[in-house]
Amino acid sequence: MTEKSSDAALIAAAAGGSEIAFRELFRAYVKPVFWVAHGLLGDRGDAEDAAQETFATAWRKLDGFELAGESALPWLATICRNVSANRIRMRRREREHSAGPVDERQPDTVDVEQQIIDQALADRIADEVERMSEDDRRIFALCVAEGYAYQAAADELGIAHGAVRNRLSRIRTRLRSVVREEA
Repeated sequence: MTEKSSDAALIAAAAGGSEIAFRELFRAYVKPVFWVAHGLLGDRGDAEDAAQETFATAWRKLDGFELAGESALPWLATICRNVSANRIRMRRREREHSAGPVDERQPDTVDVEQQIIDQALADRIADEVERMSEDDRRIFALCVAEGYAYQAAADELGIAHGAVRNRLSRIRTRLRSVVREEA
């Protein structure tokens, strides 16, 4: 697969058993998926686990899956939100049944250099989102962060379904360029 391979083509190839195609999807979206998980879970270790679980779930769901838009990120973000919600519920149950307080501090062996790189990417993505118009930021928040479908976002914003789709496509392209510059 080339760098210009579409997400739909990569998904179709991965569904046919191509680990190379799936690896390319993983590389393209692991950082944004990690930051979605981190935003929901607030813990680097849990976010890393949730990102891995997101891609494992995506791999299992490839058979028969057809990508609705140009980017796999909304699909992966939705899976990530579900995985993260399950982890939050699991944490809550563990706290309710544990005898003492849970130690949620990060271990002393944190990869500081990688943390700085990841934070720099997150900052660049956040800066890019901040430079968007208010409408584009709202579309991004509704569709990517909150998991709204195109029509639900269109209804919420009072604009056409096609407008949401087109603008979100441009937003994704813009953010993909930020992620690729970092890679």
